[in-house]
Amino acid sequence: YASAQEEKVRETAGGWIKYSGNPVLGGDQGTIFDLSVIKEHADRFLMYCSWRPQKSIALSESTDGLNWSKPVVCLKYDESSKWEKDLNRPVVIMKDGIYHMWYTGQTDDHSWIGYATSADGRNWERKSKNPVLSPHLPWEKVAVMCPHVIWDEEDRIFKMWYSGGEQYEPDAIGYATSKDGLCWKRYGKNPVFVYNQSNEWEQHKVTACQVIKRDHDYLMFYIGFKSLEYAQIGMARSKDGISNWERYDGNPIVSPGKGWDVTAVYKPYVVPDEKNNRWLLYYNGRNEKLEQIGIAIHEGMDLKF
Repeated sequence: YASAQEEKVRETAGGWIKYSGNPVLGGDQGTIFDLSVIKEHADRFLMYCSWRPQKSIALSESTDGLNWSKPVVCLKYDESSKWEKDLNRPVVIMKDGIYHMWYTGQTDDHSWIGYATSADGRNWERKSKNPVLSPHLPWEKVAVMCPHVIWDEEDRIFKMWYSGGEQYEPDAIGYATSKDGLCWKRYGKNPVFVYNQSNEWEQHKVTACQVIKRDHDYLMFYIGFKSLEYAQIGMARSKDGISNWERYDGNPIVSPGKGWDVTAVYKPYVVPDEKNNRWLLYYNGRNEKLEQIGIAIHEGMDLKF
């Protein structure tokens, strides 16, 4: 029989190990999924999560990145809107003392991307009644969702990687840029990241990425779908964040386990925790219908990729 440690290692690769206290959020709160975490400072983490029973984006707080407060709704769905019947899949960044959020607004059969800002990270104001990105290219089909945005200080623009395609799970990843967060210009050769049929674990589709700009390249964490129901997490990198993505040899880095995340693992969001010399990778784990949030930890800041 394999030891417990060996069993654990099989669920992860590349130095990542699942946190023993998983899941960290969900359960009696209902489905909590597709999140974004920011570090306000060394001892204050904010998690913006999709809270499905509330159809809204909620905020949970933590002092160590591991133990999280009960979520509180911070951006509510808008029943009167034609596109915000359900809010989810946010990304939040801090720029010039202001919190900026891009989020997914959904109806039963379409998805769009909206934009809101906040002075305190807790009270949010929409910047536009209309979506800032709507599906209209053939590959985007009926849905654009899962925005991941960074502010590029060097280029002085916001850069967005977003998922497009089917409503249930999108198909591929596109790229767009903006000077003000409101008006977005798509890259001319979208999508920029698509599934690789020769990698069985991501042969069906790739979606919901996070991209981190490093000194010499861009590092992407993404979901790879082996089939519509079976998802795992991988890494890739690119010199310009757009073209020639090179996948990590050890992919997938996080795979379904045996209990709360036995069916699929989704939507990675990775945060450097320099204070403790580690990375925290938040992800959704699904067991049949229930989706909850868990963490995989990488000790040491060098990902060797």
